[in-house]
Amino acid sequence: MDGIKNMKIETSRLIIRPYMEDDLIDCFRLMQDKELFKYLDMDVMSFEEYKGLFNWLIDSYNKGFDEDFKYSFNITLKESGAHIGWCGVGVSNCLPHYKEIYYLIGRDHWGKGYAKEATVALLEYSFNTIGLNEIAALCKLENIASKKVIENMGLKYRYMVEGLPEELDFYNGEPFFSLTKDEYIKHSI
Repeated sequence: MDGIKNMKIETSRLIIRPYMEDDLIDCFRLMQDKELFKYLDMDVMSFEEYKGLFNWLIDSYNKGFDEDFKYSFNITLKESGAHIGWCGVGVSNCLPHYKEIYYLIGRDHWGKGYAKEATVALLEYSFNTIGLNEIAALCKLENIASKKVIENMGLKYRYMVEGLPEELDFYNGEPFFSLTKDEYIKHSI
C-alpha cells in the first residue's frame, strides 16, 4: 500500500517513517543490546535472523489498513538522523482481535521523553489516518517506564490478561490498556 510506504510523521524532535533497506545495519546494531529485551518476548538475533525479520517488516507495508497488518517504523532524531528505536501498530501477538501500539527506544536515549513523543504521534496517525476505532497496549507489571508511556498516551487500564494458552503464556499477568477513538477525541478536546 503506497500510503503506508510513504508515511512520515514529524514531531518536534523525531521523524517516524517506514524502514528502508539502508536502515538494516543501524537497526541490527541497536537490537544487539540484550537489556532491551528484558520485557519482550524475543531476544538478540544473529544478523541473518534479524535480516529475515527486517525484510518481513518491510514486506508488511504491502498490507492494507483493512487487513491484519503489523506496521513497524523507524524512529530517528530530526537533528542528527540517528536511529534511536522503533514504534508500530498492528495485530496484537496475544489478542489478535485488537490492534496494539508498541515501541522500543535504545538505552542511550532513555529518560528523554522520546517514547511518549513517538507514541502520541503514532496514536494520532492510527486513529486519524489508518482509521482504527480502538488501540491497545500491554506491558509487564514491573516495566514501570513502559506503563507510564502507555498512560501518558491516554490509554486506560481495562483488565489483567489471563487464561491464554501455553504458547502465549508470556503475556498472562500483563495489564491490558486500551483507548477508543471516541475516548481519544474527548481527551483531545
